[in-house]
Order: sequence, then C-alpha cells, then structure tokens
Amino acid sequence: MDLTTTYLGLALKNPLIPSGGPLQRDLKNIKAMEDAGASAVVLWSLFEEQITHEQLEMHHHTTVHAESFAEATTYFPEQSEYHVGPEEYLEHIRKAKEAVDIPIIASLNGKSAGGWIDYARQIEQAGADALELNIYKLATDSSKTSAEVEKDYIDIVKSVKASVKIPLAVKLHPFFTSVTNISKELVDAGADGLVLFNRFYQPDIDLENLEVVPNVLLSTPMAMRLPLRWIAILHGKVNADLAATSGIYTEKDVLKMLMAGANVTMMMSSLLKFGIPHLADV
Repeated sequence: MDLTTTYLGLALKNPLIPSGGPLQRDLKNIKAMEDAGASAVVLWSLFEEQITHEQLEMHHHTTVHAESFAEATTYFPEQSEYHVGPEEYLEHIRKAKEAVDIPIIASLNGKSAGGWIDYARQIEQAGADALELNIYKLATDSSKTSAEVEKDYIDIVKSVKASVKIPLAVKLHPFFTSVTNISKELVDAGADGLVLFNRFYQPDIDLENLEVVPNVLLSTPMAMRLPLRWIAILHGKVNADLAATSGIYTEKDVLKMLMAGANVTMMMSSLLKFGIPHLADV
C-alpha cells in the first residue's frame, strides 16, 4: 500500500508525525520515532521569553490580559516550564538533523515582531526543514476586536514568510469567529500549511490547597472530532496542506483524518501514554 504523502513541500513516506512535545528533547527519542515509522518530527516550541530572559517581558505576558482578579495570573504557564536557551534549541536542531534521515520541523512561539523574524532566521540557519508557528495569544482584552486579533496573526505570518525560505505552518486554535476565513487569510499571508488544532493551557482548581494548577491533560480520542470536522470543511477551500492533531490514537483515527482531507496526522498524547513504539502499531 502506498502511504506516501506531501506536507509543506516535504515528500514523506507516510502521514505519521509526532507533534511537538517533551519526548523530542532527547535525541534518542527522535531516533526511536524514526525507527518506529515516523515520517517527520516536530520539535517542542522555542519561546522568545526564554531566549531573552527578560523578567519584565514574562510579567507582561502573564498579566496584561489578567487584570480582573489577583489569582488570574496563575492561569498562565510558569516561565520555568519552557526554559531552554536559543543555542541549546538550535544545537538540538543540528544534532537531530545528523541523527535521523527524516525531516525536522521546528516550532516557534514569539512575542515581539522582531523576535519572530530573528529566531525564525536562526532556526532556518540551524537546518530545520520547516517551521511551525505556535502563536499563543489569548484574546482576553475586551477592547480588542476580533478583526484586530486576527490581524496580529496575519502580520506575524507575513513578516516571518518574508524573512525565511523554509516552508511555514501555522498551528491554529479553534476559537476564531470564523475558522474558515482566518485560515484563508493566513494562507494568503504565506502559510504553506495549517495545523488543526492547538490547545491552550486549561487550568484546574486544587480544592485541597485552594490554588489554581495549570496542569496539562492528555487529549482523549474524543478530541479528534473537532479537527476532523474542520479539516473536512477546509479541504478544497484553502490552498495549503492540512495537518490533523488532537486525539489521534489508532490507525482508524488516522484513516478518518486522511479521508476528511488531511495531508498528515500528528500525535503526542498517545505516545506519552503508550510509548514511542505505539507509532509502529498505528
């Protein structure tokens, strides 16, 4: 059976790609993913705040949208959760390229306009085959219109696209007023692919300790219904490759996404739960 596909201009042997996650911090795991059948690997996101180490920048990130009550800042991820320097990340790209024969897709979350451009260029120079833009923006400012929020995304894609030659994917969240319209706008701005969908941190409340805990829950198979629906809607409407992520655990999940119009499927929760060899079972 021919399982080959194309994603972001990359010829892949199959549609199975581990999405960005903690497993990829170890080069041995990236090699294990290749051995288990992965056709490419997405690295975890490099956060600009960690590169600059500016405490005021992180303070702004966690407070600018959270003025309603004091505890609201705990809804945002702690700085230490993402700590990694630029050289470490860039060197990891170089070493990953040497360790495996499959494409390495880097992931970037910027803060400033200059940050997106600067670090996208460095990632390209390090040898990444493609770049996924993980745009983490919570629209909690009541004075900002949906059009203004969307313009932020579009401007980021335009600026990065003009600065690098490697293909770009944008990891979208499902909370836009019109997913179809913003998808088209992002593609028109230069996105070569769309990843559906990103998941923001969803905090819980620890009743015993009376505190908010920003823990991350693994996606469940039911989570695939949302990207399945929107990939089917977007297929044929946007001139870009489509990647499905969230809730993909089995070969049936993969087949459903492909039938809906996805070029590739991405998984991480299933690998964290069952181990990297689970890829071979899919």
